[in-house]
Amino acid sequence: MKYCQGPLCHTYDTQDRKRGPKGNKKNQTRRRSQFYYLNGNACSLQCATDWFEEFGEQAVDYFGRLTQPKILSENNAWRKRRSWSWQEDHPTTYYFYNVATGEERTISQEQYLDNNYNLNSV
Repeated sequence: MKYCQGPLCHTYDTQDRKRGPKGNKKNQTRRRSQFYYLNGNACSLQCATDWFEEFGEQAVDYFGRLTQPKILSENNAWRKRRSWSWQEDHPTTYYFYNVATGEERTISQEQYLDNNYNLNSV
């Protein structure tokens, strides 16, 4: 179990945040085994927004602020994609797609699911 990292989580008045004996209930930060926002660290979009408003500037400064624009070229434009259909006679296909040129290169499902696989590893 872990706590929501939203700095204002305890201030939002909901039933699942109320803790304590009858007549003396107080709001507490949500505690769950799994969260769906802020990469699994916030219980709601509001708590994720609160976190970024308070700590986002520090995080960007610490982990690296862009000082030059990133440029998309033919070499770094490859993205993994899949094409699927609800119809049984159209199987799912997996491929690399070059956003800059529109070129496609077919890959297997295993290669698609492998997060370390890229065109440079071929």
